[in-house]
Amino acid sequence: MRRAVICLLIMVSILALSGPALAETLTVKMSYNGPPDEVNNAVHYYAVNFKKLVEDKLEGKIKIELYPDSQLGTEEERMELLTKSGLNQPIINVASYAGMAPLLPELYAASIPFMFDSYKAAHQFFDSGRYWSKVKEEFKKRTGAVLLEAVEEGGFLAFTNSKREIKSPDDFKGLKFRAMDEGQVILYKAFGASGIPIPWTELYMALKTGVVDGQMNPATYIIIGSLYEVQKYMTLANIQYSDQFLVVNGDLFDGLPEAEQKAIAEAAHQANVMTREMVESQDAEQIKFLEEKGMKVYAPNEDEMNAFRDKGQPAYIEWLKTTVDEEWLNMALEDAKAANEAVK
Repeated sequence: MRRAVICLLIMVSILALSGPALAETLTVKMSYNGPPDEVNNAVHYYAVNFKKLVEDKLEGKIKIELYPDSQLGTEEERMELLTKSGLNQPIINVASYAGMAPLLPELYAASIPFMFDSYKAAHQFFDSGRYWSKVKEEFKKRTGAVLLEAVEEGGFLAFTNSKREIKSPDDFKGLKFRAMDEGQVILYKAFGASGIPIPWTELYMALKTGVVDGQMNPATYIIIGSLYEVQKYMTLANIQYSDQFLVVNGDLFDGLPEAEQKAIAEAAHQANVMTREMVESQDAEQIKFLEEKGMKVYAPNEDEMNAFRDKGQPAYIEWLKTTVDEEWLNMALEDAKAANEAVK
Protein backbone atom coordinates (compact mmCIF):
# COMPACT_ATOMS: atom_id res chain seq x y z
CA MET A 1 0.00 0.00 0.00
CA ARG A 2 2.78 2.37 0.96
CA ARG A 3 4.68 1.64 -2.27
CA ALA A 4 1.54 2.24 -4.35
CA VAL A 5 0.91 5.58 -2.67
CA ILE A 6 4.50 6.69 -3.18
CA CYS A 7 4.55 5.62 -6.84
CA LEU A 8 1.31 7.45 -7.50
CA LEU A 9 2.64 10.53 -5.75
CA ILE A 10 5.79 10.47 -7.85
CA MET A 11 3.83 10.35 -11.11
CA VAL A 12 1.48 13.13 -10.07
CA SER A 13 4.37 15.23 -8.77
CA ILE A 14 6.28 14.93 -12.05
CA LEU A 15 3.20 16.11 -13.90
CA ALA A 16 2.78 18.95 -11.43
CA LEU A 17 6.36 20.09 -11.87
CA SER A 18 5.97 20.17 -15.63
CA GLY A 19 2.71 22.05 -15.20
CA PRO A 20 4.07 25.60 -15.54
CA ALA A 21 5.34 24.74 -18.99
CA LEU A 22 1.92 23.51 -20.01
CA ALA A 23 -0.47 25.57 -17.93
CA GLU A 24 -0.58 28.43 -15.46
CA THR A 25 -1.36 26.44 -12.33
CA LEU A 26 1.05 24.34 -10.24
CA THR A 27 -0.78 21.79 -8.08
CA VAL A 28 0.82 20.93 -4.73
CA LYS A 29 -0.26 18.29 -2.23
CA MET A 30 -0.53 19.21 1.47
CA SER A 31 -0.69 16.37 4.00
CA TYR A 32 -1.42 16.36 7.74
CA ASN A 33 -2.89 14.38 10.64
CA GLY A 34 -6.48 14.27 11.80
CA PRO A 35 -9.91 14.47 10.19
CA PRO A 36 -11.19 17.22 7.86
CA ASP A 37 -13.01 18.91 10.75
CA GLU A 38 -12.47 22.66 11.11
CA VAL A 39 -14.11 22.77 14.54
CA ASN A 40 -12.27 19.94 16.28
CA ASN A 41 -9.03 19.67 14.27
CA ALA A 42 -7.01 22.88 14.46
CA VAL A 43 -4.50 21.56 11.92
CA HIS A 44 -7.27 21.13 9.34
CA TYR A 45 -8.52 24.64 10.15
CA TYR A 46 -4.98 25.85 9.54
CA ALA A 47 -4.66 23.95 6.25
CA VAL A 48 -7.95 25.30 4.90
CA ASN A 49 -6.93 28.89 5.62
CA PHE A 50 -3.36 28.41 4.37
CA LYS A 51 -4.69 26.99 1.09
CA LYS A 52 -7.08 29.91 0.61
CA LEU A 53 -4.47 32.54 1.45
CA VAL A 54 -1.86 31.04 -0.89
CA GLU A 55 -4.28 30.67 -3.77
CA ASP A 56 -5.63 34.20 -3.29
CA LYS A 57 -2.19 35.81 -2.96
CA LEU A 58 -0.81 34.03 -6.01
CA GLU A 59 -3.99 34.47 -8.04
CA GLY A 60 -4.26 30.87 -9.11
CA LYS A 61 -0.59 30.22 -9.93
CA ILE A 62 -0.50 27.54 -7.24
CA LYS A 63 -3.35 25.24 -6.26
CA ILE A 64 -3.08 23.31 -2.99
CA GLU A 65 -4.81 19.94 -2.60
CA LEU A 66 -5.51 18.90 1.00
CA TYR A 67 -4.84 15.36 2.24
CA PRO A 68 -6.03 15.05 5.87
CA ASP A 69 -6.09 11.87 7.97
CA SER A 70 -2.49 11.00 7.06
CA GLN A 71 -3.61 9.92 3.59
CA LEU A 72 -0.07 10.21 2.23
CA GLY A 73 1.43 7.98 4.90
CA THR A 74 2.59 7.90 8.49
CA GLU A 75 4.56 10.74 10.08
CA GLU A 76 7.87 9.15 9.09
CA GLU A 77 6.72 8.26 5.57
CA ARG A 78 5.49 11.77 4.83
CA MET A 79 8.77 13.31 5.93
CA GLU A 80 10.63 10.78 3.80
CA LEU A 81 8.58 11.92 0.81
CA LEU A 82 9.73 15.53 0.97
CA THR A 83 13.31 15.49 2.32
CA LYS A 84 16.42 15.42 0.13
CA SER A 85 17.62 12.19 1.73
CA GLY A 86 14.26 10.58 0.92
CA LEU A 87 12.19 10.86 -2.25
CA ASN A 88 12.44 14.67 -2.40
CA GLN A 89 8.91 15.12 -3.73
CA PRO A 90 7.29 18.58 -4.14
CA ILE A 91 4.78 18.41 -1.28
CA ILE A 92 3.84 20.35 1.85
CA ASN A 93 3.44 18.59 5.18
CA VAL A 94 2.26 19.48 8.68
CA ALA A 95 4.30 17.23 10.96
CA SER A 96 4.22 16.53 14.68
CA TYR A 97 7.28 15.89 16.85
CA ALA A 98 7.05 12.23 15.80
CA GLY A 99 7.90 13.19 12.23
CA MET A 100 10.31 16.03 12.97
CA ALA A 101 12.41 14.98 15.95
CA PRO A 102 14.13 12.00 14.26
CA LEU A 103 15.48 14.49 11.71
CA LEU A 104 16.26 17.25 14.22
CA PRO A 105 16.34 16.07 17.87
CA GLU A 106 17.19 19.63 18.93
CA LEU A 107 13.53 20.41 18.36
CA TYR A 108 12.77 18.68 21.66
CA ALA A 109 14.27 21.69 23.44
CA ALA A 110 11.02 23.50 22.61
CA SER A 111 9.04 20.89 24.54
CA ILE A 112 10.71 21.36 27.93
CA PRO A 113 7.82 21.29 30.45
CA PHE A 114 6.49 24.50 31.98
CA MET A 115 8.51 26.76 29.65
CA PHE A 116 5.73 29.20 28.86
CA ASP A 117 3.53 31.22 31.20
CA SER A 118 1.02 32.11 28.48
CA TYR A 119 0.02 31.73 24.84
CA LYS A 120 1.56 35.12 24.07
CA ALA A 121 4.92 33.99 25.40
CA ALA A 122 4.81 30.85 23.25
CA HIS A 123 3.93 32.94 20.20
CA GLN A 124 6.86 35.28 20.79
CA PHE A 125 9.21 32.32 21.26
CA PHE A 126 8.29 30.80 17.90
CA ASP A 127 7.84 34.06 15.98
CA SER A 128 11.04 35.88 16.87
CA GLY A 129 13.29 33.83 19.15
CA ARG A 130 16.96 33.13 18.41
CA TYR A 131 16.49 29.41 19.10
CA TRP A 132 13.67 29.07 16.58
CA SER A 133 15.63 30.89 13.88
CA LYS A 134 18.52 28.49 14.39
CA VAL A 135 16.17 25.50 14.29
CA LYS A 136 14.88 26.57 10.88
CA GLU A 137 18.40 27.10 9.55
CA GLU A 138 19.65 23.75 10.83
CA PHE A 139 16.59 21.91 9.55
CA LYS A 140 17.21 23.24 6.04
CA LYS A 141 20.88 22.19 6.20
CA ARG A 142 20.10 18.65 7.31
CA THR A 143 17.00 17.88 5.25
CA GLY A 144 16.90 20.37 2.39
CA ALA A 145 13.31 21.17 3.41
CA VAL A 146 11.95 24.53 4.53
CA LEU A 147 10.40 24.85 8.01
CA LEU A 148 8.00 27.80 7.97
CA GLU A 149 5.79 27.75 11.08
CA ALA A 150 5.10 26.13 14.44
CA VAL A 151 1.35 25.67 14.00
CA GLU A 152 -0.74 25.94 17.17
CA GLU A 153 -2.54 22.64 17.47
CA GLY A 154 -4.65 22.52 20.58
CA GLY A 155 -3.53 24.72 23.43
CA PHE A 156 -1.46 23.75 26.45
CA LEU A 157 -1.37 20.24 27.85
CA ALA A 158 -3.09 19.81 31.22
CA PHE A 159 -2.91 17.03 33.81
CA THR A 160 -6.04 15.00 34.54
CA ASN A 161 -6.63 12.11 36.92
CA SER A 162 -9.39 10.21 38.70
CA LYS A 163 -7.97 10.11 42.23
CA ARG A 164 -7.30 13.58 43.65
CA GLU A 165 -6.77 17.25 42.94
CA ILE A 166 -3.21 18.06 41.91
CA LYS A 167 -1.83 21.36 43.19
CA SER A 168 1.82 20.41 43.69
CA PRO A 169 4.36 17.79 42.59
CA ASP A 170 3.79 15.92 45.87
CA ASP A 171 0.20 15.23 44.84
CA PHE A 172 1.48 12.90 42.09
CA LYS A 173 3.04 10.40 44.48
CA GLY A 174 1.86 6.85 43.90
CA LEU A 175 -0.32 7.65 40.88
CA LYS A 176 -0.05 5.98 37.47
CA PHE A 177 -0.17 8.12 34.34
CA ARG A 178 -0.34 7.38 30.64
CA ALA A 179 2.82 8.64 28.92
CA MET A 180 3.13 9.56 25.24
CA ASP A 181 6.93 9.32 25.13
CA GLU A 182 10.01 8.68 27.25
CA GLY A 183 10.21 12.34 28.23
CA GLN A 184 6.81 12.15 29.91
CA VAL A 185 7.87 8.99 31.75
CA ILE A 186 10.85 10.95 33.10
CA LEU A 187 8.61 13.86 34.14
CA TYR A 188 6.16 11.67 36.03
CA LYS A 189 9.01 9.86 37.77
CA ALA A 190 10.39 13.21 38.96
CA PHE A 191 7.01 13.87 40.59
CA GLY A 192 6.89 10.46 42.28
CA ALA A 193 4.39 8.94 39.85
CA SER A 194 4.86 6.25 37.21
CA GLY A 195 4.46 6.74 33.46
CA ILE A 196 3.11 3.92 31.30
CA PRO A 197 3.17 4.15 27.47
CA ILE A 198 -0.36 3.64 26.14
CA PRO A 199 -1.62 4.42 22.60
CA TRP A 200 -4.34 7.04 22.23
CA THR A 201 -6.75 4.41 20.90
CA GLU A 202 -6.45 2.46 24.17
CA LEU A 203 -6.38 5.40 26.57
CA TYR A 204 -10.10 5.64 27.42
CA MET A 205 -10.34 1.99 28.50
CA ALA A 206 -7.02 2.19 30.36
CA LEU A 207 -8.42 5.08 32.40
CA LYS A 208 -11.79 3.42 32.86
CA THR A 209 -10.35 0.12 34.08
CA GLY A 210 -7.68 1.68 36.28
CA VAL A 211 -4.65 0.56 34.30
CA VAL A 212 -3.65 4.21 34.75
CA ASP A 213 -5.10 6.96 36.93
CA GLY A 214 -4.40 9.94 34.70
CA GLN A 215 -2.91 11.47 31.58
CA MET A 216 -1.99 14.81 30.00
CA ASN A 217 -3.61 16.46 26.98
CA PRO A 218 -5.10 19.77 25.88
CA ALA A 219 -8.78 20.32 26.67
CA THR A 220 -9.76 19.72 23.06
CA TYR A 221 -8.43 16.13 23.12
CA ILE A 222 -10.01 15.47 26.50
CA ILE A 223 -13.33 16.32 24.85
CA ILE A 224 -12.66 14.45 21.59
CA GLY A 225 -11.74 11.32 23.55
CA SER A 226 -14.60 11.72 26.07
CA LEU A 227 -11.98 11.41 28.79
CA TYR A 228 -14.12 13.56 31.10
CA GLU A 229 -16.26 10.45 31.57
CA VAL A 230 -13.38 8.68 33.33
CA GLN A 231 -11.42 11.62 34.80
CA LYS A 232 -12.49 13.80 37.73
CA TYR A 233 -9.66 16.31 38.25
CA MET A 234 -7.89 18.66 35.84
CA THR A 235 -4.87 20.90 36.54
CA LEU A 236 -4.12 23.71 34.08
CA ALA A 237 -0.35 23.63 34.50
CA ASN A 238 0.71 24.80 31.00
CA ILE A 239 2.81 21.65 30.77
CA GLN A 240 3.76 21.82 27.12
CA TYR A 241 2.64 23.99 24.21
CA SER A 242 0.81 21.81 21.70
CA ASP A 243 2.07 22.49 18.18
CA GLN A 244 2.93 20.92 14.84
CA PHE A 245 5.25 22.11 12.08
CA LEU A 246 4.65 23.35 8.53
CA VAL A 247 7.33 21.95 6.22
CA VAL A 248 7.75 22.54 2.48
CA ASN A 249 9.93 20.50 0.12
CA GLY A 250 13.11 22.52 -0.45
CA ASP A 251 13.33 22.15 -4.23
CA LEU A 252 9.69 23.17 -4.55
CA PHE A 253 10.09 26.28 -2.40
CA ASP A 254 13.53 27.33 -3.67
CA GLY A 255 12.41 26.88 -7.27
CA LEU A 256 9.69 29.52 -6.93
CA PRO A 257 10.26 33.21 -7.68
CA GLU A 258 11.15 35.26 -4.59
CA ALA A 259 7.78 37.04 -4.63
CA GLU A 260 5.95 33.71 -4.51
CA GLN A 261 8.19 32.44 -1.70
CA LYS A 262 7.36 35.56 0.28
CA ALA A 263 3.63 35.14 -0.39
CA ILE A 264 3.70 31.53 0.84
CA ALA A 265 5.65 32.47 3.99
CA GLU A 266 3.18 35.30 4.69
CA ALA A 267 0.22 32.98 4.15
CA ALA A 268 1.77 30.41 6.49
CA HIS A 269 2.05 32.95 9.30
CA GLN A 270 -1.33 34.59 8.68
CA ALA A 271 -3.05 31.20 8.77
CA ASN A 272 -1.23 30.47 12.02
CA VAL A 273 -2.44 33.72 13.59
CA MET A 274 -6.00 32.75 12.60
CA THR A 275 -5.54 29.27 14.10
CA ARG A 276 -4.16 30.71 17.33
CA GLU A 277 -7.19 32.95 17.67
CA MET A 278 -9.52 30.02 17.04
CA VAL A 279 -7.78 27.66 19.47
CA GLU A 280 -7.53 30.21 22.25
CA SER A 281 -11.11 31.42 21.87
CA GLN A 282 -12.27 27.82 22.23
CA ASP A 283 -10.04 27.10 25.22
CA ALA A 284 -12.16 28.84 27.85
CA GLU A 285 -15.34 27.38 26.35
CA GLN A 286 -13.88 23.88 26.39
CA ILE A 287 -12.79 24.16 30.01
CA LYS A 288 -16.27 25.38 30.94
CA PHE A 289 -17.73 22.39 29.08
CA LEU A 290 -15.51 20.02 31.07
CA GLU A 291 -16.61 21.64 34.33
CA GLU A 292 -20.23 21.19 33.28
CA LYS A 293 -19.45 17.53 32.66
CA GLY A 294 -18.34 17.21 36.27
CA MET A 295 -14.60 17.77 36.15
CA LYS A 296 -13.02 19.83 38.92
CA VAL A 297 -10.61 22.26 37.24
CA TYR A 298 -7.71 23.88 39.10
CA ALA A 299 -5.39 26.66 37.87
CA PRO A 300 -2.11 26.76 39.86
CA ASN A 301 -0.86 30.12 41.15
CA GLU A 302 2.63 31.46 40.42
CA ASP A 303 4.28 29.77 43.41
CA GLU A 304 2.68 26.45 42.55
CA MET A 305 3.79 26.74 38.92
CA ASN A 306 7.33 27.43 40.10
CA ALA A 307 7.19 24.26 42.19
CA PHE A 308 6.18 22.19 39.15
CA ARG A 309 8.94 23.85 37.12
CA ASP A 310 11.64 23.41 39.78
CA LYS A 311 10.82 19.73 40.28
CA GLY A 312 10.08 18.70 36.69
CA GLN A 313 12.43 20.64 34.44
CA PRO A 314 15.82 19.42 35.76
CA ALA A 315 14.97 15.74 35.26
CA TYR A 316 13.55 16.37 31.80
CA ILE A 317 16.58 18.45 30.79
CA GLU A 318 18.99 15.75 31.99
CA TRP A 319 17.12 13.28 29.79
CA LEU A 320 17.32 15.66 26.81
CA LYS A 321 21.08 16.05 27.26
CA THR A 322 21.50 12.46 26.10
CA THR A 323 20.41 13.51 22.58
CA VAL A 324 20.52 17.33 22.47
CA ASP A 325 23.57 19.56 22.90
CA GLU A 326 23.38 21.79 25.98
CA GLU A 327 23.82 24.90 23.83
CA TRP A 328 20.40 24.29 22.24
CA LEU A 329 18.75 23.70 25.60
CA ASN A 330 20.18 26.89 27.09
CA MET A 331 19.18 28.91 24.06
CA ALA A 332 15.59 27.63 24.22
CA LEU A 333 15.31 28.29 27.96
CA GLU A 334 16.76 31.80 27.58
CA ASP A 335 14.33 32.62 24.77
CA ALA A 336 11.40 31.28 26.77
CA LYS A 337 12.39 33.33 29.82
CA ALA A 338 12.72 36.46 27.68
CA ALA A 339 9.35 35.80 26.05
CA ASN A 340 7.64 35.31 29.41
CA GLU A 341 9.08 38.61 30.67
CA ALA A 342 8.27 40.51 27.48
CA VAL A 343 4.55 39.72 27.49
CA LYS A 344 3.84 40.18 31.21
